[in-house]
Parts: sequence; C-alpha cells; structure tokens
Amino acid sequence: MPTPNPPHAPMQPPLPRYLQLLWDIEPSGRRGPKPGRSIQEIGAAAVGLADREGLEAVSMKAVAAELGLTTMSLYRYVDSKDELGAVMLDVAYGPVADRLTHRGRWRTRAEAWARAVAGLCREHPWIVDLSLPGPPLTPNAIDWMEAGVRALAPTPLTGQQQLSSLLVIDGYVRDHVRMCVRFGFLGEPRDDGQLYGARLAQLIDPSRFPLVSAAQGAFEEDDTDFFETELTFGLGLLLDGIGAMVDRAG
Repeated sequence: MPTPNPPHAPMQPPLPRYLQLLWDIEPSGRRGPKPGRSIQEIGAAAVGLADREGLEAVSMKAVAAELGLTTMSLYRYVDSKDELGAVMLDVAYGPVADRLTHRGRWRTRAEAWARAVAGLCREHPWIVDLSLPGPPLTPNAIDWMEAGVRALAPTPLTGQQQLSSLLVIDGYVRDHVRMCVRFGFLGEPRDDGQLYGARLAQLIDPSRFPLVSAAQGAFEEDDTDFFETELTFGLGLLLDGIGAMVDRAG
C-alpha cells in the first residue's frame, strides 16, 4: 500500500513589516537597500510630536518631516497610521522596569503593575486615544503583558483568568486617565472637586435630586488629588474582586 503523505503544517500568515522590524526578523529573500532609519527612530519621532503637539498632530507626512524623509519612504516601515500607532505605543511604553512584579504578594504586584501603566499613560496622555491595528504584538507591549501575568502567577487562577484580569485592570486605568484628561484633572492637585460640588449646589434642586444633593457635599469638602484618590479607589474595587475569585479558586 502506498505510504500516506504526512500532513502539512498550516501556513502561517505573513507578518506585517513593522512587526518584522520591531522584532528584528529579516524576511528571507528580501532584496534592495536596508532602510536608512530604524523603526524605533520612526516611533520616537512620532512620540515626540505627540508629546509636544498632541495626537492630532501626528500624521505620516509630519513624522516623515521630523526625520527628513519623504512621506512615501515612511511606507517602507509601516503600512498605515494604525501601524504607526502600534510602534508609538511600543516606544512610549519601553521595557518594563527591572523586577517590577517579581516580589510581594500577588495584590502588591498587580497594583504596582497597574500604577506603572497609569504613570506611562499620565506621562503620554495620547496613549489612551491611539488607534491600533489589533491586540498587542510588539516587543515592549508583550514585555508588559509578561510582567502583568507574573504578578498574578502565584495565584490559582487559570492563564485565561489571569489575562482577563489584566485586561480589566488595563481598561480601567486607561479609562481613568482618559476621563481625567477630558475633565482637566491631570495637573497639579487643585480644588476641582470643590468647584464641581459648588456648581452642583447651584444647579440641582434637592426635591428633585435628593440623593445627589445629599452626596454632593463630599465634593465641596474634598481637596485631595482627584487622579490619585480615584485611581486608588478603583484599583481597590478591582483587586478586591480578583481576590474573591482567587479565594474561590483556592
């Protein structure tokens, strides 16, 4: 009887050029001169532009001009502005701080990870509004994912539960930064809460909104850093929930 042919391994989809460059993977058979700039230089120029002038100032043309390149030459590195966004995110995040989530109880590690992400988003607020080509696949993004999983590794949670927990934490941190940016709460600690409470008191009728009216006094009395206070409160809620899941799994 004839020997059956061995099954063929499924063909892998080709990697986008920007991922090949970030991971230093040179495709076989590639011809032509090597790019004159590194993909990291492209990302750094875009990050600098976004830091100075905001995300709306970042375009293929503007980034090319920052580097003294033509717009068309930039397409040798990235195929779209979304891919450029992924490169920007990788450069802005950078590698994880040494041993960020190596020590302490899982909750201490997870909070350290969340606060480090919050610090990066606060340093580069445009991060929370980036348009990306898909889930994280760049080296530094995966490095941060590894650190986050390491924070939860001592728990009995499954790998899927650990990744899902990180997704929730990351989503909360980004939404918190986005809200603070839009409300103007990202500067030095101010009396924003007090001003909000005072305006509420002028506008709402206690007979129509009795519960909000009773609660709004807390705003007028609060002169703390809104960003830090609400970040601590929100992370506490999330980590309490993950802790309950850990207890059930254990």
